[in-house]
Amino acid sequence: MKIGLAQLNTTVGDLSGNFDKILNAYRAAVAQGAELVLTPELAITGYPPQDLVFKSQFVPLTLERLDALHRAVGDVPLLVGYVDYNHEPAGRPFRNAAALLRRDQPIEKIYKTLLPTYDVFDEARYFEPAETWRASEVANTKIGVTICEDIWTEKYLPRRLYEKEPVGHLMTDGAELIVNISASPFNLGKTGRRFEMLSGIARQHRAPIFYCNAVGGNDQLVFDGNSLAFDADGNLLAQLPAFQEAVVVVDSNSAFKIQNPKFQAEPAELFAALALGLRDYLHKCGFKSVVLGLSGGIDSAVTACIAVEAVGKENVLGVAMPTQFSSQGSIDDAMDLAKNLGIRCLLIPIQPAFDVLKNQLREFFNGKTEDVTEENIQPRLRATTLMALSNKFGHLLLTTGNKSELAVGYCTIYGDMAGGLAVISDVPKTKIYRVAEWINRERELIPRDTITKPPSAELRPNQTDQDTLPPYDVLDEILELYVEQNMTARDIAALGKFDEKTVRWVARRVDLNEYKRAQSAPGLKVTSRAFGIGRRMPIAQRFVD
Repeated sequence: MKIGLAQLNTTVGDLSGNFDKILNAYRAAVAQGAELVLTPELAITGYPPQDLVFKSQFVPLTLERLDALHRAVGDVPLLVGYVDYNHEPAGRPFRNAAALLRRDQPIEKIYKTLLPTYDVFDEARYFEPAETWRASEVANTKIGVTICEDIWTEKYLPRRLYEKEPVGHLMTDGAELIVNISASPFNLGKTGRRFEMLSGIARQHRAPIFYCNAVGGNDQLVFDGNSLAFDADGNLLAQLPAFQEAVVVVDSNSAFKIQNPKFQAEPAELFAALALGLRDYLHKCGFKSVVLGLSGGIDSAVTACIAVEAVGKENVLGVAMPTQFSSQGSIDDAMDLAKNLGIRCLLIPIQPAFDVLKNQLREFFNGKTEDVTEENIQPRLRATTLMALSNKFGHLLLTTGNKSELAVGYCTIYGDMAGGLAVISDVPKTKIYRVAEWINRERELIPRDTITKPPSAELRPNQTDQDTLPPYDVLDEILELYVEQNMTARDIAALGKFDEKTVRWVARRVDLNEYKRAQSAPGLKVTSRAFGIGRRMPIAQRFVD
């Protein structure tokens, strides 16, 4: 069977725009000879629709679009994801659904069985799971339709979460081929795990598998595409591109096998994911340009490079805002970066405003030595400057803090944390350096001194990050164990790899700074556990390990 994989970038709630995108992709796949066309999970509504489903007209208008697609299809069936009502007298009000649309035939509806409720997922809040499974016949072939999580096996989940196994039930019902429509968010390492899992399922059940994934950014989530097709021996028949839309038709009986699947190196994959996430956040929120502070440091440099990739150099404005503590080298690095990228960079010293504010407060601070209070005034003045430019010219303000700093609170609330999107807030500092080296792989865009000099906030004389923080390679490893793997400080210290005092300091700083992260800009998720919708910690709490 020739199956069209329509790897689409849909927008949450844009029912009309998504309808047009689906129909255009369907027609393109049919023109290529498809006998069945697949679209991603919840393609009509976009994923995840979250509480939009509770708006009174959201599902009725979705169903109107579904009916319009049904009227538009020709002889080739279309499998499309949408939100349906749960028509049973009990249970959650909606269904995560797929509709098999065929000309002059009733709509065949398939409902999702396994509803993820972990990390960024909260599907059990909205959807009622399927309890029955039936293969569908298309072009004289029995097709088993699954939706995203339905195909994930316990080996690849955080633990055994489900009793039911939809693929097995469908094979028992006579399915000869399995299709999966998906909206599987990206994180580092996931593309390889998906590949291994799907190939294994194909071999286990001796059935071809066609996996159609969403692509694009929706708020904090980035979807990488990487749709796949395997034959019954688990051999790769097709791999769609990462981080871009594509419509490809694949023959399940093809003798051609792909020997070497394409997986990007980590820095390249990170850069592509962040650029796509930023581009779509801007486009889907109605922004056309960005502004960001350029300190001469590595975080703002990498963020600027991502921004140029996402929206073009003509739509990126950098601003250098030195004080008496800013080194000339850092100012030069910021200006050189802007020149290398071809972006405008304004030089707006904030020392005059800093002096005025200190004078204004001098009477009330009488007898107090200067400390972190005066340090934090500087990033807050920078935030005020950047927000003024954002307001006046309609730019989205990008924050430039990394995950390491955000984790331990090495950032200023209402200062460098202020902005509309935190582009690299899920990228540890050590990975920022790797991305910077990758950016410079062909020519020097980021000045070499920016990469090699000791990192510093430059808020007091001769300051470096390591005056306060452990070395970043140590900090990032502890943070991965504490935040992403949920190990306790006691268990991390018991590994014998780190100084126990350092481990407990890091863990305590993570816990104490929950209030800061709760007020931070939304960030793009690229690791297995980000500070955002997938990590829900109380602010007012007294649990101490």
